[in-house]
Amino acid sequence: MSDCLFCKIINGEIPSTKVYEDDNVYAFNDIDPQAPFHIIIVPKDHIASGNDLTDENSAIVGHIFSAAAKIAKEKGFAENGWRIVNNCGKDGGQTVGHLHFHLLAGRNLQWPPG
Repeated sequence: MSDCLFCKIINGEIPSTKVYEDDNVYAFNDIDPQAPFHIIIVPKDHIASGNDLTDENSAIVGHIFSAAAKIAKEKGFAENGWRIVNNCGKDGGQTVGHLHFHLLAGRNLQWPPG
């Protein structure tokens, strides 16, 4: 999508600090981190939200979790633990209309989150 913030980041039109990339996903540091490690993981194909997952495109979610595990190991926080969060829709806290997951680590993450 031409007006999608995350599509622009994926395409290099908006700068980001890349953490991980493969054929299907792109991961970058969040510009307003909520933990010492706060990484956004997005599918390269535009999917607006979790509501737009289908039988045909839902495998990307498993791939995102696999990428998150690789990132956790590479960054050294796999052993201590991490959290992955997806916000879906306005009431769910989604602010960018592109499916994305927040990977958080580097501190004790309390529950409930808020």
